[in-house]
Amino acid sequence: MSDLIAAFYERNSAKFDSDRRKSFTERAWLDRFLQPLPKGGRILDLGCGAGEPVTRHLIDRGFMVSGVDISPKMVGLCRTRFPRHRWINADMRRVAMDGFYDGVLAWDSLFHLRGDEQAALIERIGAWLAPGGRALFNTSPIKGTETGTFQGQPLFHAGLEPHEYREAFARAEVAEIDYRPDDPGCGGRSIWYVRKA
Repeated sequence: MSDLIAAFYERNSAKFDSDRRKSFTERAWLDRFLQPLPKGGRILDLGCGAGEPVTRHLIDRGFMVSGVDISPKMVGLCRTRFPRHRWINADMRRVAMDGFYDGVLAWDSLFHLRGDEQAALIERIGAWLAPGGRALFNTSPIKGTETGTFQGQPLFHAGLEPHEYREAFARAEVAEIDYRPDDPGCGGRSIWYVRKA
């Protein structure tokens, strides 16, 4: 499945990047996520895409970003746009990161993984967070798997039941701050905001 996701974003990188820059409904959630983080803090952006508009928002507010994406073309765009930051072309399920992060973001990316892989990645996110660090991510509103479309091409999505995410939080030693299912102010995304104990 990861090969299919990578190939999808490689084929559609220009169109996806162009479309993504036209919509920024998540700004309020990002500002809430960033507000308690230390100035100049480190953020890990899992599934960073081409960096617009989400990663740019983090950088414009003075944070140092390490971005991970499975698409070489997407990572290449990030390196061109934001050369002072760290960009890694890798599968977020397997990437090795050093040190701790004040914040971890997995925006519009976690739902491309199977449910069990999402739970495992949440545990890794807990290990990457510094004490008191925050994580923000969104999940599919559907429970189970489905194939959506972009530009008429299939695109895999999966989701867990809320209690399954909460079980993963307990294993990751993170506490739920907020959960907003199908948030109408954010394009219908189901949003989770958590804190490292």
